[in-house]
Amino acid sequence: MKAAAARAEAPMSVLMIGNFLSASKSVRFVCEDLAEALAAAGWNVVAASARAGRAARLADMLATAWSRRAEYAAAQIDVYSGPSFLWAESAAALLRRIGKPHALTLHGGNLPGFARRWPRRVRRLLEGADAVTSPSRYLARALASLRGDIRVIPNPLALERYPFRLRSAPRPRIVWLRAFHGIYRPELAPAVLRAVLARHPDATLTMAGPDKGDGSLAATRAAAERAGVADRLTILGAVEKRDVPRVLAGGEIFLNTTDVDNTPVSVLEAMACGLCVVTTDAGGIPDLAFDGENALVAPRGDSEALARAVSRAVEDARLSARISRGGRAKAEESDFPRVLDAWRILLGELAARAGEARENAGEARENAGEARENAGEARENAGEAVKDAVRPA
Repeated sequence: MKAAAARAEAPMSVLMIGNFLSASKSVRFVCEDLAEALAAAGWNVVAASARAGRAARLADMLATAWSRRAEYAAAQIDVYSGPSFLWAESAAALLRRIGKPHALTLHGGNLPGFARRWPRRVRRLLEGADAVTSPSRYLARALASLRGDIRVIPNPLALERYPFRLRSAPRPRIVWLRAFHGIYRPELAPAVLRAVLARHPDATLTMAGPDKGDGSLAATRAAAERAGVADRLTILGAVEKRDVPRVLAGGEIFLNTTDVDNTPVSVLEAMACGLCVVTTDAGGIPDLAFDGENALVAPRGDSEALARAVSRAVEDARLSARISRGGRAKAEESDFPRVLDAWRILLGELAARAGEARENAGEARENAGEARENAGEARENAGEAVKDAVRPA
């Protein structure tokens, strides 16, 4: 009872394994927001890693998990597909070895395909965790055959940073906000703009996001030149997280052209600000964007269908107002206090489990010590009995 009370009074502590890269790469992942929120709520948070290189990041994750193991009771690990999956595997293996309970958080629209290629690796990782979470029902469904009790905890959004403005009969000022990478199909956006310009000559497109170096940025510029819309296109490049609301405030329509997706934070941010979201139906998008309610949804790769959706939003004031309000309502489901409560409950459960394991181990050691003492006394008593038996009367 005393140990349990002490655990309740002590500050909670957690190790968070993920990409903490905002300082070096101007890219901010959800784990950074969550770590800051937990720290503000009084948690002791150990985070890794902020190293820029992949090998250095993995080494830092493992070194931190080991060298600072006395500073945290439980851990949370972000899980992505591709080379990043190795980070999660390695960190989870170390945590199991040192007896630290951990939760995995699934990310990325490519993860289901990765699991189909490497089912044993993914099953081993998921089954070895004390808990598994996903920001979307999509990933939870896609990986249910490998782990059936995946908890859905949405990506958190600090709504107070995203002022809402109702878009009814919006102007054709289109904003695209993702990384310039092939899976997000940025080169499709100029084709959408060209089709919209045929009906709305005042249409403009602003694109913002980091260049991932796969040639997508150059392909987008070339596509704009071929489509004859380069003079209507502005490319801002990477945008700091704190500047995202300002960029979104300058637009009326949010365009999401992706071919692979899960639950994109950028779409939630646009919804929070009241932009009319026009998006493809990739991956987990249908669990987030409901056609005619909080977004307009078109098939992947169909620039004409996306352009028609943009025009519908511009031309139908009742529809655009409904989508704008519906988007804000959807974003409110991810408001930080609500999501933070879910994480505090889960991580608190893991920390309590760690405390109980320590107590049980301590009790086991005490019981073993008592057993050794009793065995010693028994040996002494047996020796005295033998002496008494052989002693002359």
